[in-house]
Amino acid sequence: MRKAGGRDCRSARSDRVVHLLPDILRARILAIACGFEDADDLDRLRTDPAFKLACDRLPDSGRDLCSQPTLSRWENAPSLRELIGLMRVMVDLYGASYAVPPEAVTLDIDDTVDVVHGHQQLSLFNAHYDERCFLPIHVYDTATSRPVAVILRPGKTPAGKEIRGHLRRLVRRIRRHWPATRITIRGDGHYGRPEVMDWCENNAIDYVFGLSGNATLDRAVEETADDIRTRRALDQQPCRRGFAETRYQARSWNRARRACARIEATTKGLDIRFVVTSLTDNTAQHVYETLHCARGQAENPGLRRGRL
Repeated sequence: MRKAGGRDCRSARSDRVVHLLPDILRARILAIACGFEDADDLDRLRTDPAFKLACDRLPDSGRDLCSQPTLSRWENAPSLRELIGLMRVMVDLYGASYAVPPEAVTLDIDDTVDVVHGHQQLSLFNAHYDERCFLPIHVYDTATSRPVAVILRPGKTPAGKEIRGHLRRLVRRIRRHWPATRITIRGDGHYGRPEVMDWCENNAIDYVFGLSGNATLDRAVEETADDIRTRRALDQQPCRRGFAETRYQARSWNRARRACARIEATTKGLDIRFVVTSLTDNTAQHVYETLHCARGQAENPGLRRGRL
């Protein structure tokens, strides 16, 4: 148990403790929920009557809430070891959310842009988003939409070694609860790095990752693509879709892997999208339409369940 300054509460003088940890945490959470993400917003909000009331303080006569320096000292008090421990607790809570170990789970891994307003530590300019930002990694259970892990990280696309390290620690913790559960990792193309796929295959982890197309892949499915394109034209359809698969080995890969293609012909031309997977017992259509296209919806339960 720590106070805002980072010292052990048992060694601090109780008459000098002004802001208790629950009060600081409540103020921080409510400020973020209201759109005030920067700690220095508390310098203004700490005296706001409505905000004080929301934090169980009397609007006029109640003591003001914590200021930015107090909040910053509190947020910087935990060590790296303690932060890692917090993430382990999050994974443990996820494991405990199941009454019995599931037979199989699919985990979505994705990064989400978190725009910053200055030059905060870890923030970088990301050309894809044209913003200075963080790029935290989120992992969700696709069946229940439960968060499994959240990793704050710099605003750049993660490299293969970094992703492999995160997955190794995550799976190791999950295996403490579910040693026999079949785990499938699902993500965008930049997660399908050679280091990641090699690690998954060596540790009995299935995967479905996006795969960037190229001339070699296009030639491998040309026969099916030409058939779809021709049938669409003959039947005068606005759109016709089909699926194909092939074995493909990129230069950076140490083996050939299964690549599934979604081929769509329209009046505007041909569009082909690929995924790479370790799964062998599903059709190319099921892998792409049912498994891959559902990625990213676990963190949007209202949309996934039709409530939005």
